[in-house]
Amino acid sequence: MKITQLAITNFRLLKDFSIDLEEELSLVIGKNNTGKTSILSVLDKFLNEKSKFSYDDLNIDFRNELESLIKSEVVQEHFDPIGIKLKIFIEYNEKDDLSNVSRVLMDLDPNNNKIVLGFEYTLGYTDFLQLGADFSIFRAKEKIKVDEKKKSKPDDLNEFLKKELGNYFSTHKLSIEYDMANEKANDANYIDLENEGISIKDIIGFKYISARRDVTNKEKENTLSKHTSSLYKKQEDNAEKNLATENFKDQLSETDSTLSNIYRDLFSDVIKKVQDFGGIKLNDTDIAIISTLQHRELLEGNTTVVYTHDDHKLPEHYNGLGYMNLISMIFEIEILVQDFKRDKDKKPADINLLIIEEPEAHTHPQMQYIFIKNIKKLLAEGIKKGDGINRPLQYIITTHSSHIVADSDFDDIKYLKTENKNNVVAKNLSDLKKQYDTDPKQYQFLKQYLTISRAEIFFADKAVLIEGDTERILIPTFMRKVDLEEIIRLKAENEEDTFLPLLSKNISIIEVGAYSQIFEKFMEFLGVKSLILTDIDAVDDDGNACPVDEGKKTSNSAINHFLNEVSWNDLKALSMGNRTIIVGGSAVCICFQQEEETYHARSFEDAFIHINHEFVKAKKDEFQGLQNRKLFDDGVSNAYVLASSCIKKKTHFALDILYHSDKEFSNWNIPAYIKNGLLWLKED
Repeated sequence: MKITQLAITNFRLLKDFSIDLEEELSLVIGKNNTGKTSILSVLDKFLNEKSKFSYDDLNIDFRNELESLIKSEVVQEHFDPIGIKLKIFIEYNEKDDLSNVSRVLMDLDPNNNKIVLGFEYTLGYTDFLQLGADFSIFRAKEKIKVDEKKKSKPDDLNEFLKKELGNYFSTHKLSIEYDMANEKANDANYIDLENEGISIKDIIGFKYISARRDVTNKEKENTLSKHTSSLYKKQEDNAEKNLATENFKDQLSETDSTLSNIYRDLFSDVIKKVQDFGGIKLNDTDIAIISTLQHRELLEGNTTVVYTHDDHKLPEHYNGLGYMNLISMIFEIEILVQDFKRDKDKKPADINLLIIEEPEAHTHPQMQYIFIKNIKKLLAEGIKKGDGINRPLQYIITTHSSHIVADSDFDDIKYLKTENKNNVVAKNLSDLKKQYDTDPKQYQFLKQYLTISRAEIFFADKAVLIEGDTERILIPTFMRKVDLEEIIRLKAENEEDTFLPLLSKNISIIEVGAYSQIFEKFMEFLGVKSLILTDIDAVDDDGNACPVDEGKKTSNSAINHFLNEVSWNDLKALSMGNRTIIVGGSAVCICFQQEEETYHARSFEDAFIHINHEFVKAKKDEFQGLQNRKLFDDGVSNAYVLASSCIKKKTHFALDILYHSDKEFSNWNIPAYIKNGLLWLKED
């Protein structure tokens, strides 16, 4: 039995949200504020009931709709309950024990193996009418207060709802029919579980490890040592009394007897003083100090986790926070697994769901790789009790770590993305495979490429796709130079920059070689604004490289793919606006060399030498990436000839530019096509 999908409505950014869950691990990724913690919170509020819903939990769009309904002068017709809703889609098979779910089954069709559990925090029509009436009274009272104090007051509906929401919204737990024909829940047909006296705790157990973990390596706070007491308590409460537990208690009993004899001598003086003081009469009850070691308290106060280094046992706080976090998570996972088992008189729930938030906290990349490689092995056993009962464990890991993503199974990844500001969508990376059906090799290339070294793009707001090492080396510097030049320009023109600097934006630089077209479907999937920097690559009719003014077409695969309908002559004069296309709702700009100072370059090196001829010529003897330096002295000014004849190694030439730059990068200029592309990317 497993959860296949979570559907969430009107909770924070999760306005109309659904996410598919894998049988074991679901790795949930996305930028900040894309609802990862909200998934945990809504499950905790509905399943564990440890905290109540508040007005701030309502999705902003829904909040506005609710306020409009209340303020409306038109009498509202009857409507179904509205508010926060969670649907948990469950799938079972013939091997599963159905004793717990038998009372929630809505369809006895043997082909329908779906269960939908619904949880709602909603406002019904009758309560809505009462809310409106009560608010009118509240508003009238507030108006009197305002008039008396002769002060203006902002709209008070928001304040009223914050205080009184719980008086009108109520929680419901349902079993909802699954419509096989339409593959969705039929909200019109349901069982109210509370009215039927049905508890879902035997069906679903939910635990989590929050990102806000109590992990510290301060000397006085023994985080790991405290976990030993918690773990022992869980194991003891679980009532699976193993030999080690009984031996521990027996030893404590023997130790109590030994220590009591020692205490009798150790504290004899103070006991005699009490007797001499007159507090105890002769032959009356005597006092004694005895040992009463309690196994739980003993562990909590006296168990110390140490680690060994060169045969020396060092205290736990000598560990770095990364190791502390990793070890603490393992302890916490084991504690929660014991919780899932429950005590000896109860079976574990049919479904056990664990969420681990941001396991990468404080850990370096190598440790993050170790974590994600081993977590499946650690949790593979599931919830296994000594009496042979075994339940699988489903778990969700949320992360911002590109290192964890890079070493994960592609099919486990769920990508969260904000759309329309107040709503988040979840996408399965496995669905990308369907979009590459016409060329499976492209999908395989993309999958291998991303999991090896470029997973940071999942967490980016914008992306720059570049061809090779030259751009990879120089683009960050170009961004810095553009930022500096924009500050100077705006200051001179007495204008204010309405956009963040490029280096303050979350921009991922991805080296794609000549394969940027393969990334089109992936860019559509991510929906991020992207800049493709490439070369115009002019060739003659025979396909030979040549200067742009002699060219007949381009051999560049990206340009031929994205701008295939543009003629060669139009391509050379193409404006920035016409180089921009829309892919999956997001803008992608293909930037290549443009005419600059009456010359049209073919490549980056060609373009750079043309506009920085004097800079390169002055430094030619110091540039390690140059050869045939004499051409500069011979008066050759054609940048195409100089680039093709004098560049010995492109990466060395790029490093030469950086090494010989002044402090403000003011002794050379950025080719126009790159500068214009970066300025375009800077805009929101």
